[in-house]
Amino acid sequence: MRYLIALEETQHFREAAESCGISQPSLSVQIKTLEETLGLTLVERGRGPVRLTLAGREVTRRAREILDATQGILDLSVTLTSGLGGTIRLGTSATLGPYLMPHVVADLRETHPDLRLYIREAVPRDLLRELHDGVHDLILTQLPVSGATLSTARLFREPLSVALPVDHPLTAREMLSNDDLTGQTILSLSPAYALYDLISAVCAETGADLSREYEGTSLDALRQMVAMGMGLTFLPALYVESEIAGRARDVAIRPFRGRRFARSVGFVWRTASGAGPAYERLAAAIRATAGRFPHLVIEG
Repeated sequence: MRYLIALEETQHFREAAESCGISQPSLSVQIKTLEETLGLTLVERGRGPVRLTLAGREVTRRAREILDATQGILDLSVTLTSGLGGTIRLGTSATLGPYLMPHVVADLRETHPDLRLYIREAVPRDLLRELHDGVHDLILTQLPVSGATLSTARLFREPLSVALPVDHPLTAREMLSNDDLTGQTILSLSPAYALYDLISAVCAETGADLSREYEGTSLDALRQMVAMGMGLTFLPALYVESEIAGRARDVAIRPFRGRRFARSVGFVWRTASGAGPAYERLAAAIRATAGRFPHLVIEG
């Protein structure tokens, strides 16, 4: 196809051969082989400038499209090796993605314009199964995640603060400790969320009562139940920053353990995918975005 395009551009077998870095007989043989393969006459042979037949002109037009697409694949390979490009299917938890990814996407649009993220939300346990099934290229989720066939990249630690009804006595304190939670009713998401295990563990440690009767289906649902006086809950810092800080009047937010109670957030992908270097670069880009939030502790 390259030889045919060169022949169209130069209209001369010798000049076409020179431009392709081969001998004239070799180019002639290749053009003849292409004609035999296609069962078409591509070149009008005779004296004077070389002219392509109608079939030759049409084949040349399509050959340019094919070679352009091929070069695009090679360019993409270089981009994925040296930077970030193409489409990445990213799965993320609903307790994390909506409050982080808008900032990440805005930054990536400027720093990596050839990258496209296809983002899909699911509960963490579904995310892990879908990662194994190939639905996602990688997932953004709470760590740790175990698996001999998986690789991880830590991104940051995100503190969890206590959300209380605005008229709760504990709002008088600037920071809450373990003793403050003793005997308190704590609301949580369902066990399908990794956040449930974290909250369940702190309830067992502090003597708080983890409610089994009311399990939220989202962070917004937990917040609304707290506002109705049904108990206290823990909310991640990015959610608080996005939905509550400086404007909410339905709940009060207090740091717990001086913001040392936190969840670790990171990337998880299949090691066999061979895309580890690209995902590590994406992780670095997300750490750069997360660094703008002073309450996040960057890891990795």
